[in-house]
Amino acid sequence: MDNQILDGPSPSFIQRRINMLRWIFNPLAILEKRYQQYGDVYVVAKNVTPLVVYISNPEALQQIFSAPAGTFDSSGANRILLPLLGDHSLILLDGVAHQRQRKLLMPPFHGDRLKAYGEIIRDITQQVISRWEVGKPFNVRASMQEISLRVILSAVFGLHQGDRFEELRKLLTRLLDAVSSPMSSMLLFFPSLQKDWGVWSPWGRFLNLRSQIDQLIYAEITARRAADVHSDDILSLLLQARDENGQPMTDRELRDELVTLLFAGHETTASALSWALYWIDNLPEVREKLLQELDTLPPNAHPSAVVRLLYLNAVCCETLRIYPIAINTFPRVVRSPIEIMGYHFEPGTLLLPSVYLTHHREDLYPDPKRFKPERFLERQFSPYEYLPFGGGNRRCIGLAFAQFEMKLVLATILTQYDLQLATKTPIKPTRRGLTVAPSGNLRMVVKQVRTQKSPALV
Repeated sequence: MDNQILDGPSPSFIQRRINMLRWIFNPLAILEKRYQQYGDVYVVAKNVTPLVVYISNPEALQQIFSAPAGTFDSSGANRILLPLLGDHSLILLDGVAHQRQRKLLMPPFHGDRLKAYGEIIRDITQQVISRWEVGKPFNVRASMQEISLRVILSAVFGLHQGDRFEELRKLLTRLLDAVSSPMSSMLLFFPSLQKDWGVWSPWGRFLNLRSQIDQLIYAEITARRAADVHSDDILSLLLQARDENGQPMTDRELRDELVTLLFAGHETTASALSWALYWIDNLPEVREKLLQELDTLPPNAHPSAVVRLLYLNAVCCETLRIYPIAINTFPRVVRSPIEIMGYHFEPGTLLLPSVYLTHHREDLYPDPKRFKPERFLERQFSPYEYLPFGGGNRRCIGLAFAQFEMKLVLATILTQYDLQLATKTPIKPTRRGLTVAPSGNLRMVVKQVRTQKSPALV
């Protein structure tokens, strides 16, 4: 094939709209079909502007992720998230503004700061799962959502209880539900549907919920500035942060970054935890190996001991490989002509690195549809072969926190309860807003309470 010509379909305008709907309702099937037809570098539709190119070749991904600053515009293609996150969100910034915000946001998510959240994660998990009853089915996603939302509210705002905590928790849950189903997610994919016809209309309801959440967030920011009390939560750390010119973040910048952290750190973790519990029960050999490893922990195990467990790490990695929550990384729009693997791309071309397709390459992951944690014990994958948190300068800043939380929550649950799927019906991935998650009917039952209690995270 001529390297200057990319394979891909040439659909009509109507067919493109039909394909878009198929993409919204069944994205993984569309991805796999296109990969089988056109390979690991292909255009979504020929003869359209902008040209959208899917890429799942590790060599090409390395060239994209390591390209010099300014090669791509990574903000414009993310405008679909503007109504949700705000125009000062790290995700919607580029260039110098993106670098500034990233530097200000990074410190709370690394090193000793993570350790401060260990006890919070363990206690919140304990509070939620203590309501489970032996023999009574429970909705896995609902429980994992409650854990992840409480954790993120505690870590980000330092809110553990009280009126503002409860209001934020309820409103955030309702806002996420408003754009989570395949049907309602069309509000984000099709801006023409974003019409405010009052609180009874879908978009009007969304705007009303967003407004109520903003009021609570701005009230919390104002109260914190007035109190001038230093704490370990992320809001307190961001209020203290200063850029290279000694300037703090504005209230609007804080609001947009806090909302970004809330949404990015809540839904994704809840989905990953739900998948992990599904796979662990679905495969007895995986469950047995994991429980044997967890049983080696002493009663007073420190969080650092938990997160260093090799098989637990492998289970979490494989969970994020087989069904990555974000099936693509953030798009890159070419700013100046560039050649990648011999393909020439003109300015304006939109490159979409595919996480899902990369994670399902036979040459990297033999028998890719099989859940096999041992892959991550047998070899180490490069950032261009395994990329559940994206890559390059757009890699998720919360990846260490997400992995930390995922391991501690799973360890706390599995050392206390023997769980079993309520039915053996296979669970399929479904669209949830802009992500892909296990279907909402995933239910489990507590078979019994284990005699060994959860390790105390001190």
